Amino acid sequence: MSARPLILVTNDDGITAPGIRMLISVMNKIGDVVVVAPDSPQSAMGHAITLNSTLHMEKITVDGKQPEYSCSGTPADCVKLAVNEILERRPDICVSGINHGSNSSINVIYSGTMSAALEAGIESIPAIGFSLLDYNWNANFEHCTSFVETITRQVLENGLPDGVVLNVNLPNLEKDAIKGIKICRQARANWKEEFDKRTNPMGRDYYWLSGKFVNMDKGEDTDEWALEHGYVSVVPVHFDLTAHHAIQNLNTWKLNS
Repeated sequence: MSARPLILVTNDDGITAPGIRMLISVMNKIGDVVVVAPDSPQSAMGHAITLNSTLHMEKITVDGKQPEYSCSGTPADCVKLAVNEILERRPDICVSGINHGSNSSINVIYSGTMSAALEAGIESIPAIGFSLLDYNWNANFEHCTSFVETITRQVLENGLPDGVVLNVNLPNLEKDAIKGIKICRQARANWKEEFDKRTNPMGRDYYWLSGKFVNMDKGEDTDEWALEHGYVSVVPVHFDLTAHHAIQNLNTWKLNS
């Protein structure tokens, strides 16, 4: 591209989170940045959108000279508002993150970070969700920046197939310990949930969700394998949830007898 690309930056941890501040600094080296992000943490919101209450948006200054808008809604709301109300033209790319914590494997379906990227994909905007395998609010993102920049520039240069966005997870390792970038498939894994039941002083029961992540997938081409072995994982994902491989089988059912 000859002109600097227009880059929409969002996240689910909130507009002041260290992860998004680092992502903004990287994107400012690549193009013209506009930030539209939640005003408070919206983790694990999935693809929720705001329908039954009002949305509020405020132009703010956090750091740097890029335009920034703080939104009361979800990550998907942020992308919708950016495209329809804020940006004067369609962005060349949308980047979401850098998330504090993993969005590999099954986590992708719960992720607000990835839902923002997928919302951009629905709008035919190339998009990437970035996540670091460190849930600490004060996580060190410095070792991520070269990988984030490389992948973003490659998407801008090569584009993405229609309806496809990238789910990028970065291992929590020193830069020199990261072996490289691997294109992967999503591992077959899930959470075995447990609920910690407690009773408040008023005698009312309440629950805390907990659980254990279980990886049933032994393949060496998965995101979980790549991360465990020191690679950045890149999984192409799409919002078409059709199980295409099941259509032929279902067509053998006697549904219209």
